[in-house]
This record gives sequence, structure tokens and C-alpha cells, in this order.
Amino acid sequence: MIGGEGPADPIWMVEPYWVTYAQGLNAYMLFLEHRYYGMSHPTEDASVDNLAYLSTEQALGDLANFVVSMKESLGFEGNKWIAFGGSYPGALAVWFRLKYPHLVHGSVATSAPVEAVINFKEYLEVVRDSLATVSEDCNTQIKEAHQQLDLLLLDQTGWDTITTEFRLCSRLDGKTADDVSNLFSYLAANVEYVVQYNKDNRAFEGVKGTNITVDTICDIMMNGEGDPIDRYAEANSLILDEYGELCLDHTYDAMIKQLQVTSWGDDEAMAGRLWVYQTCTEYGYYQSSDSPNQPFGDKFPVEFFIKQCADIYGPKFDLSLLEAGVKRTNTIFGGRDLNVTRVVFPNGSIDPWHALGITSDLNPDAPAIYINGTAHCANMYPATSEDPLQLMAAREEVYQLITKWLQE
Repeated sequence: MIGGEGPADPIWMVEPYWVTYAQGLNAYMLFLEHRYYGMSHPTEDASVDNLAYLSTEQALGDLANFVVSMKESLGFEGNKWIAFGGSYPGALAVWFRLKYPHLVHGSVATSAPVEAVINFKEYLEVVRDSLATVSEDCNTQIKEAHQQLDLLLLDQTGWDTITTEFRLCSRLDGKTADDVSNLFSYLAANVEYVVQYNKDNRAFEGVKGTNITVDTICDIMMNGEGDPIDRYAEANSLILDEYGELCLDHTYDAMIKQLQVTSWGDDEAMAGRLWVYQTCTEYGYYQSSDSPNQPFGDKFPVEFFIKQCADIYGPKFDLSLLEAGVKRTNTIFGGRDLNVTRVVFPNGSIDPWHALGITSDLNPDAPAIYINGTAHCANMYPATSEDPLQLMAAREEVYQLITKWLQE
């Protein structure tokens, strides 16, 4: 199991579905935390100069060194290795197989965004499509709520209304463009998070918010009580409660200052600085409001996210550096033009990240499993009696593929 952009939780050695695969195949299980994240601190702090060692190629080198070392220390010289990863680690699982095929026999790359792109405007388009699986009226109500928010931005009385209704920690200043963009981005992100992880059985991690689903949000938006903006505020308030947040700190400066902290301490908080650095130097992935085909307004364009790179890490982290980094990533790893074998690509139709993944077979030895109605990394989580048939079938297909690979 390949670790990703956060601390490696030991529960992943006990509960998730790959444990079932290991039991069926009499396999050993190993889990490597990603450098910099969690307790894996290769430098004295996370200053900009020290972040130079945080990159995809370094992470893949760590994986290669880990496999070679474990072969020697555990006597695994004759064993075949299967790499598992979901989301960013899913992409690492593909690229590990691509770059080190002599070390990894096959890979299960779940919800893997293999193409780097600066303006990931398709993300919100998939959110729109996912909300529409309940009702198109859900999108209509959210769109109307944002139109009402736009009207409230016109004067200070409206700013006060937004501050109160959306439980902001401090008064909104509608003339501060960055604060407005940040607020609208946060409000959309609350819904994005629900969509991305819809009904994904993550409760084993103790993650807050797992009981809120697309149905929950759409039921609120379509209940007909009050104006759409009131219902949108209610939905966001419910999400804040699930996170245990008393209020929403919408200010841009507060967000930037948090991401500028360089001393090791809170691993979860530091993960934000580290992951944003990777987006600013290698991937982009910015979930902007630039597409007209989504209901969340237009207040957080891609330029808003690019600006953050320079504000957090310094002026050299500009658009040209980002463009070069994204081009380099796709040149080295191939984007979606991959030439790999013994890799399977499970993706869920509800998950917005499938827009940057592999959703049709690359070749007979690199199949895609497109799971209708499931969200981000759903096939990796523990099975429950409520799992849809297509999710159960996807898990079984992965098992059969691994079994086949081990005979090759």
C-alpha cells in the first residue's frame, strides 16, 4: 500500500478491502508512508528550500528503495509485489509500475488522476452531474442560491447577512476580492467533499461527515422551505457541525498564514502546506469555477489558485513555473497516454477525479473498471451489506486480475 498526502494510519493494515485480497492470496502486507507526510520528516523543517525534495520522482525512488530493502531484510527475493493506491497514491501505483517494472509485478490504481492539468474545471462539472443523479433541481437550487449571494455582495447589509447565515468567524468584507473568492471556494468545497466521498464506507477511519451524502444535501436544497440561499446556508451549517467547526474562517490571509507554517508539528495541518506545494510545482489540479456548466458561480477562477502559490511559497512560484511543472509531469509519466501492463484502473462515476483518470481500457492488460454510482476510492474501503452489486463486482474483478497476474 502506497501512502499519500497525509499521515499513514495503521488502520489501513486491518480494515480496508485489500486485507481480504491478502487473506485470499496468502500475501504479506506492507504500507509505506509518503516522505514529508505524517511522521516521515526527511528535513529539519518544511521551508521552501527543504521542499525541493518533495516530488513524485523522489516518492517513487523511496518506493523502489523500500522494495529492494524489504526483499533483502525479509527474504522476499522470490515474491511478486502488487502495489495498491487510491487518488494521488493511485497515480503513484501506476507510475511505479511504469518506471520500476522489475520491482512491482502489478498495480491497482484506484481513482488515480494520471493527467496533470492546471485548470481542473471539469471537477465541478462532475459534481453537477453527480448532484443531478438525485435531481436536476438540486443544481438549480444551488445556482439560485449563488445568484442570491451575488446580490448580497452589492452592499454592506448583504455582507452582514452572509456573515450571519453562513456562520463566518469574522465579518465579510465584500470589497476584499480574495476573501470573497476564498469564501465561495470554501462553500463549494463543502459540497464537493460530500460528493467526492458519497457513501464510501469510510466510517472505519472515524472520519467526520461520512453520514452526509448527496441525498442529504439535495434533500435540503429541494425541500422548498425559505429561499435557496437559506437552504444553502443550512446545508453548509450541517457540514460545519459534522466537522466540529463553530464557524467558517473565510479570510484569505488566515488561510495563507496557516500554509506558511514551516515547523513540524500538527501532521494533518502540515499536510496542507505540503500538498499545495506539490500542486504548485507538479500537478495543478485546481478545481476552479471557470466552467459555465456548474452551479457554484464564478468567484474562484483558476487565477485565484495560482496566486496562492506565490503568496505561500514566494514570487518565483508563478504561472510559468507551474506550467513547466505540469508539462514535465505529463512528459515524464505520459498523462493518459500510458503504455503499461498489469495495471487496473477502478474509478467511480460519482467521483469528480475520474475526469483525469483512465475510464476505458488502455489495452487487454491494463483494463479500466468504471463503477456506476460510486465515489472516490469506494472499492478500497471495507465491504458492507449495503454495497451496490456493481461495487461488489468491481472488487471481485480486481481480485481475479491479481490472481491472474500472480500466475504470469
